[in-house]
Amino acid sequence: MILTSKLLYYRRMSNRHLARTIVMQVLYEWDFRGKATDRIPELVSYVKSEFAPDFDDGGYIERQVRAVVERQPELDAMLGEFAPNWEVDGMTIIDRNILRVGVYELRFDDTIPSRVAINEAIELGKTFGGDASGKFVNGVLGAVFKAMVEKGEKKKIDDDEERVKSEK
Repeated sequence: MILTSKLLYYRRMSNRHLARTIVMQVLYEWDFRGKATDRIPELVSYVKSEFAPDFDDGGYIERQVRAVVERQPELDAMLGEFAPNWEVDGMTIIDRNILRVGVYELRFDDTIPSRVAINEAIELGKTFGGDASGKFVNGVLGAVFKAMVEKGEKKKIDDDEERVKSEK
């Protein structure tokens, strides 16, 4: 596996962050091995057994992986739009899949606040990507979020989160 040196890191992270990390790694394997969707359950099982064998994610990992895979053409089109100086296939496999997860959570997962989706993707980029990955991920997802706000496509959960903060 690509990230075996990170085993201790996995043990210290929160459950949702651990789940996102596993999602990213499964997507890396899926992408690297030719994008065979029939292998997703096998890849999820393998990655979980290697890095978090006792982790009960309630099916979150496989749901997120399947959602990203199902929307991959749409997500890649968005990456092409918001990272115009990059061909999606020219991005590193890690960055490409971190961005797929980040754009999916930002645009299509109404249970995850935009701020959380962006911050989690940046952290994955800093931890697993190259030297500039965190900044690259931040720039792309920041542009996606800005476009969402300009189009009035803000998520309800973001409004709820802001309302709770203002009440404190």
